[in-house]
Amino acid sequence: MIAPMKYTVKQLADLAGVTKRTLHYYDEIGLLKPSTQGCNRYRYYDEDALLRLQQILFYRELGLRLEDIKAVLDQPDFDLARALREHRRALLQRSERLQRLIRTVDETLDILEGRKILNEKTLFGGFSKEEQAVYAEEARRKYGPELVDESMRRWKSYSQEQKQQILAEGNAIYSGIAAAMDQGADSPEVQELIARWHQHLRHFYEPTPAMLRGLGQMYAESLDFRARFETLHPDLPDFLNAAIQIYCERL
Repeated sequence: MIAPMKYTVKQLADLAGVTKRTLHYYDEIGLLKPSTQGCNRYRYYDEDALLRLQQILFYRELGLRLEDIKAVLDQPDFDLARALREHRRALLQRSERLQRLIRTVDETLDILEGRKILNEKTLFGGFSKEEQAVYAEEARRKYGPELVDESMRRWKSYSQEQKQQILAEGNAIYSGIAAAMDQGADSPEVQELIARWHQHLRHFYEPTPAMLRGLGQMYAESLDFRARFETLHPDLPDFLNAAIQIYCERL
């Protein structure tokens, strides 16, 4: 009979692509305990531990906190096969969403490099209708329904040509800021572009300084906005936020 495989901390770390320190920490918090400990005080992990570590990494990839992962895995009725099916479904959904974002980035690069004409559906194709509804609802809660409804009313009132001009104007502003990053966030050149951005927002609504600050933070923190701005420059999301905060301090 073949003895079951056992792995040292180093072997498991190399196999799973994590650090030994991570495995030690998982042991400390009771998330992944070694299966046995040899007389040499080496910790060993068996195949059940490997499967548990796989689940930990899956749940971590999906954004769960370690304490929540432990609570899920320690449930008496935890079903590994069911969990794997759920992981597969969630990863497929994420994959489809990332593919949409990649297509949107490619389309935007085609526009910036003159291979295609700008249109609003192309620019925002990476957002599903469901996601757009979520963003609109979040804006309603944060800024009130009147502002969101007014923004939507204004947008719908524009002709197709006006919409394209507005979107082109916004794109030119962001491209200009990206090109001027070496001047510094507080430079006159960048601050003038931020003032143009402020004015550009008035096509949609009258933004308060608090709203401007919130938009800057969202540009830096939202994964979707970061993905779009990073097509212009990898550091643009954080630079935009910094420049907007400086602009608001001077209002």
